Amino acid sequence: MAYNAHLGRVGIWAGALRTDDAERRPQVEEAAVELEELGYGTLWIGGSPSPDMAHQLLAATSRATVGTSILSIWQHAAPEVAARHAQLTDEYGGRFLLGLGVSHAEAQTGHTLDHPLADRPYSAMRSYLDVLDNAARPVPAAGRALAALGPKMLRLAAERSLGALPYLVTTQHTSEARDLLGADPVLAPELKVVLQRPGADRAEAYATARGYLSFYLGLANYRNSLLRLGFAESDFEDGGSERLIDAVYAIGDAEAVRARVDEFFAAGADHVALQVVTPNVGTELPREEWRTLAEAMPLNG
Repeated sequence: MAYNAHLGRVGIWAGALRTDDAERRPQVEEAAVELEELGYGTLWIGGSPSPDMAHQLLAATSRATVGTSILSIWQHAAPEVAARHAQLTDEYGGRFLLGLGVSHAEAQTGHTLDHPLADRPYSAMRSYLDVLDNAARPVPAAGRALAALGPKMLRLAAERSLGALPYLVTTQHTSEARDLLGADPVLAPELKVVLQRPGADRAEAYATARGYLSFYLGLANYRNSLLRLGFAESDFEDGGSERLIDAVYAIGDAEAVRARVDEFFAAGADHVALQVVTPNVGTELPREEWRTLAEAMPLNG
């Protein structure tokens, strides 16, 4: 499988890179600059970011790709997204990757529920891509990627985008997704990390992992994905069983994390997006952990 120079081998996924707070913006931009200097190929903005939030990081950096992971198709009108994509592409030379997703049924409120395809997410995504294709300045397939877990969305990602951005997955899912996608589409799974220092309490690390995972286990699409991978409802209790956590997290020191990343590459990933999980995930910029991981990761191939 070809090395993908556009994304790099390893990126950082962080909801804390998403901000519309003017006071916090300088901290986020400073962190983005450091991530680029450390050698991470792509900065993935979590939490349904807008193109304007990507613009902030693009303006602060000079080489790294900046991706939305993911922009919700329910929250952003396709014609406006296409126009903004064209502007960012012109200004930043193709460093913006539009990551798209259908979000979660549990998160749909207001105008989303009134959408004629609200209960047909796959059809809604196809329709959204049609609009992007037919915009005054179309968004090219190579400039977008899809959040995809199940077979239908993975096939759509292969047919009509750069590739797939699976979230909360295992090496088994990565292997199956690669078989389904074929050799050429990009496969860039997210991997959660709880980084431990030598001698740290592993029970505390699992508690941190469960505290964050419990939110996702309340969402049907992730539960269904994990059930397809052979987990049971009992694995979802109390924030997740140990075997589930071991499958969707990398827990340990930097070398242990590197070993888990290598497992995802061996399973078929082109790029791995690391999400450092701390007790304050979502608001904290874990810059020390990012530095530690950069020393152990294959950032340059």
